[in-house]
Amino acid sequence: MFRHKSRYNSPMKTLYYGDNLEILRNKIPDNSVDLCYIDPPFNSKRSYFQIYNNIGGSEDKAQAQAFVDTWTWDSRAVEGYTEITTNHNGRFTKQAIELIKGLELVLGTGDLLAYLIHITLRVTEIFRVLKPTGSFYLHCDPTASHYLKLVLDAVFCGRGGQYINELAWCYASGGVSKKWFAKKHDIIFYYSKSPSRIFNQQYRPYTEGTLQRGLTQYKKNLNENYKLKAEGAAMSDWWSDITPLLSPTMRERMGYPTQKPEALLERIIKTSSNPGDLVLDAYCGCGTTVAVANRLDRQWIGIDITYHSIGLILKRLADANGGQLPADIIVDGIPQDIESARALANRDDDRVRKEFEKWAVLTYTNNRAVINEKKGADKGIDGVVYFATGPGQTARMVIQVKSGGANRGTIATLKGDMQRERAELALLITMDDPTKPMISEAKSVGVYEHALMGRSYDRIRIVTVREMIEQDARIDLPLSYDAVKPGKKGADDLQMRMDL
Repeated sequence: MFRHKSRYNSPMKTLYYGDNLEILRNKIPDNSVDLCYIDPPFNSKRSYFQIYNNIGGSEDKAQAQAFVDTWTWDSRAVEGYTEITTNHNGRFTKQAIELIKGLELVLGTGDLLAYLIHITLRVTEIFRVLKPTGSFYLHCDPTASHYLKLVLDAVFCGRGGQYINELAWCYASGGVSKKWFAKKHDIIFYYSKSPSRIFNQQYRPYTEGTLQRGLTQYKKNLNENYKLKAEGAAMSDWWSDITPLLSPTMRERMGYPTQKPEALLERIIKTSSNPGDLVLDAYCGCGTTVAVANRLDRQWIGIDITYHSIGLILKRLADANGGQLPADIIVDGIPQDIESARALANRDDDRVRKEFEKWAVLTYTNNRAVINEKKGADKGIDGVVYFATGPGQTARMVIQVKSGGANRGTIATLKGDMQRERAELALLITMDDPTKPMISEAKSVGVYEHALMGRSYDRIRIVTVREMIEQDARIDLPLSYDAVKPGKKGADDLQMRMDL
């Protein structure tokens, strides 16, 4: 089980599952963070329509909808606008208040203003939690960078902070348009809470040509022999030496559509923090900031609103630690009892309407299942997991999650779903205890003989949320051929369980 973190305890390495505004306000104390980097969803069609709906991709469409819903002028946007313009609890600077009022006159009430209100609320809290020596980086694209610069100026400079740099991350990848200059860079704004910020100069290694020219000029100026002992050329605000993660064969790539390379975060973290410092990422996605901070011996806090991201991060951290999640990591917001599981299932927030299903599927399968991307008409299937049946051979298990109302008909329908999907096994995860007719219907479907494991499995299995939470019920199928060790056929289920 994961360890809990109580409100305002000394920060360690903590992963929060939930809305970052609520977590920033309620769980992270003033003046506690050394460095914050955020890469929020860009307010551009390129990001949350093209990237999240690319043909043939395996992205989480439910998460795409969460992002789209966020940038809509709705009750949440109105509530945020009212908080800012009435200076609720004295949180906001005069500049931020007047800016949002002015932007309403210029932009009207629509998705762009909703986006800027969302960012203003969160950047205000980020400024609060930064130490006086703290630094802040916001990653965006040119679509709304000019508006975001105004927001950051209003929040930071309105309270004594400083604008330091506009960093351009340039790359050669991507297509070429016949209608405009090719768009080949992102923007990273760099601010500090005060003039007394941490700054460790970073260097770009000399190429052979630039080093030789430097040596020649140095000798000419000094007119003497010398040996140059420099780390390289000091980095400028133009970063063109870091390649985006586009190739599916790249080692780091996790299939997350907006994943940033570790080299980018390594440069930022090394520049604006020291070992032992606390790094915050309030939109941590697949966890690049968290992974790099962990590797560089920093403390860290990661926050994300979707369990798809939380599952990816947990797997990423475990993979980097020999398959086991490091013992010093605290996970907050994941259901730890029936009450919190029911609360997750009964959320009325449209942005996260499938979060309970994703939590259940990914938790039971140790983050190995594929979440059903189809929103709405999912044909009764919430996830699929592939299990090994022999060298290079796999079979499928389909998974359905019910937060209530499961009955005998649910099992009968799942049987049909299993046959339609040509799956060997099916699983029902249910909040309520199964009835006798449900158990009888499931048993009537028969068993599957797993030759590799030397044992039989019920073709339809029922697992309760209570069993998952209180008894740590997890998948006991080999999810890769390597998971089955020679001489282990017929061993106890626990010996066959995949450990991450």
